[in-house]
Amino acid sequence: MNALKKVVDPEIHRNVVELNMVRDLVISDDGNVSFTLALTIPACPLRDQIAADARRTVGALPGVKNVEVTLGAMTDEERNAVLGITPPQVTDHKIGRIIAVMSGKGGVGKSLVTGLLATALKRAGYKVGILDADITGASVPKLFGIHGPLMAANNKIQPIQSRTGIKIISVNLALENESAAFVWRGSMITKAIQQFWNDADWGALDFLLIDMPPGTSDAALTVLQEMSVHEIVMVTSPQALAAMIVKKALDMAQKMNASIIGVIENMAGFTAPDTGKHYEIFGPSHAAEVAEAAGAPLLARLPIDPQFAERCDAGEIETLPTEALNACVGALAQRQPETV
Repeated sequence: MNALKKVVDPEIHRNVVELNMVRDLVISDDGNVSFTLALTIPACPLRDQIAADARRTVGALPGVKNVEVTLGAMTDEERNAVLGITPPQVTDHKIGRIIAVMSGKGGVGKSLVTGLLATALKRAGYKVGILDADITGASVPKLFGIHGPLMAANNKIQPIQSRTGIKIISVNLALENESAAFVWRGSMITKAIQQFWNDADWGALDFLLIDMPPGTSDAALTVLQEMSVHEIVMVTSPQALAAMIVKKALDMAQKMNASIIGVIENMAGFTAPDTGKHYEIFGPSHAAEVAEAAGAPLLARLPIDPQFAERCDAGEIETLPTEALNACVGALAQRQPETV
């Protein structure tokens, strides 16, 4: 067990003993060692690396001839305990919280952050929905690998559920051809967002995340005003230009009396797997500057990782690790819910 303390989960940056991953340890007289590693999620993308590190570390001990590692998974309760995630409180509210994931600029990763945050909240035991309000650039269905058509029941639009039960509504789920362009004026985009909000049967949710349209014009204004959004997660990227435009969105949010929960920086450099060297591909980070302007904490810095693109392109965002967003989940859990 002391040797296994040297084996660190690359995503959580804590050792497998501290995380209570080591189970069913058996040491035989003939030098055979076997144990189970209970991963935080069954589909952990680094499972093979963690197992190999554990096998190599134990195999180097004197007297050990063979090491057998079995991979398992923690229960939701165990995972929440080791990661310090507060479980949801029982509430009678239909939708407990509406959180806008906003930037003011396109291309910084709002949809990715929305999908990862929804996945993290779902893993923590919350009931979660996503309203894809980026009408002209809808991408949430692609991330989750879901397809339409949207159906109606009792005169209400029925959200489509992802593999893990996240409820999703997007204009792409209403199209026969998901690549068709929406050549709409602002008033039509606004009406579509209103319909997704007013005419949908979301049921009971703890969190409804809104993947916001870029910019600070009609569509964004409609979401903040008509849906009574009072909480925002702001997404930025390292470029100074992105930081400048995100500050415009901050200014809009503050004028709308919306509370900024925190800032998440996407594309925060790349660490080469062969050398461990970190490259700031888009230049030095301005996330701390944005967070200071927002008067809110910097909750996460998400690096460039090829597996994220691969999994998202395959519609498998729910299999990606989300430990980097634990601080964001914790910040949401600590705030008092507002009735909607």
